[in-house]
Amino acid sequence: MLDPKLLREQIDFVRKGVARKKFQVDLSAVLAADEARRHALVEFESVRSAQNAANKDMAALPKGSPEFQAKLTEMKAFSVKAKELEKKVAEVEESWKAACLTVPNIPHETVPEGRTEADNQVVLTWGDQAQLVSSAAKPHWDISWFNKAIDFERGVKVTGAGFPFYVGDMARLVRALIQFFLEEAGSAGYTEVHAPLMVNAASATATGQLPDKEGQMYHAQVDDFYMIPTAEVPVTNFFRDEILEENTLPVKRCGYTPCFRREAGSWGAHVRGLNRLHQFDKVELVKWVHPEKSFDELELLRGDAERLLQKLNLPYRVLLICAGDIGFSHSKQYDLEVWAGGQKRWLEVSSCSNFTDFQARRAGIRFRPKDGKPEFVHTLNGSALGLPRVLAAILENNLQADGSVRIPEALRRWYGKETLSF
Repeated sequence: MLDPKLLREQIDFVRKGVARKKFQVDLSAVLAADEARRHALVEFESVRSAQNAANKDMAALPKGSPEFQAKLTEMKAFSVKAKELEKKVAEVEESWKAACLTVPNIPHETVPEGRTEADNQVVLTWGDQAQLVSSAAKPHWDISWFNKAIDFERGVKVTGAGFPFYVGDMARLVRALIQFFLEEAGSAGYTEVHAPLMVNAASATATGQLPDKEGQMYHAQVDDFYMIPTAEVPVTNFFRDEILEENTLPVKRCGYTPCFRREAGSWGAHVRGLNRLHQFDKVELVKWVHPEKSFDELELLRGDAERLLQKLNLPYRVLLICAGDIGFSHSKQYDLEVWAGGQKRWLEVSSCSNFTDFQARRAGIRFRPKDGKPEFVHTLNGSALGLPRVLAAILENNLQADGSVRIPEALRRWYGKETLSF
């Protein structure tokens, strides 16, 4: 949510920022809702003030006197009016909040112009593909034993498309990746949390999933809970409606969770195998930081995610996402894409984003400066990393001529073997 003062006093700046993004919003309706809210508040406070004055006057009059009875009648009328206006204020407050929730965050000045993913900028490429990708590389779904190791057919039987079983040593490799990601995050100063897999609507609204991505989330309607699309949602809400002390910033948390997304994908090779699933594992990094340091913290967060790919010896590139492709809640966003040598294409495995105070305003997360009133923190998050596509790249890039897969050295501590085969 944007600062209401910014909407009110710098609407042209907001209008230009929104125009850079792909989202449509009626800013005139937002301003009208704000005006109605402020008018209703003034009217309510005026009647409350008159009610209090009448009450004070009545207390100074002899009980039962004509003057006392007149003031009593006047005060009762004010009381009835105040209740009516209090209800009106609540209604316009809800309308105003609903209008504000339709306004996306403003892209940072360093975010490039553009309308689609074709306009995203490659800012870094790491790793020699010729050296780090096996000459035997092929799409992971074409590996002879792939369907034994990752059973999509039985996943469809048990649940549906996009919910595979990982079997035997493949399940062990998934567990090794999770442990590796968590250990590395801990070494970088992130405190691990084990988060709920379902959240309420308030939590989903705080992080910007609602009202924007309802169609992508699994919804338990009886309890009005949502299956999490990422650990960002529960972990960011850890401090909802709380005030942090300035000297505790930045606060850094990491969490492993399964993630659930209903997003519909088109048919084709780019969604085959592990490229797009409805349930997948991910370790998430979340930061609550001082507003003056948030863009520096974004670069550090990106570095934390990049180091994982470097230690796995997986070639990758970093994209700075353009204004037209950036998320609803995002101010600035980097995507990390790993090279899958069998498919010969880049696969997104991480998004590292700064939301400025957008999520914090929705969630009511503030910090207390040494001198002054509480201010809203800035929130950041990044995937470190999404497992399925990292796993796809490991399988493809490390496939050997004999059909086995060489396990990256960084994983062997937890996997316990040097190769994977079925």
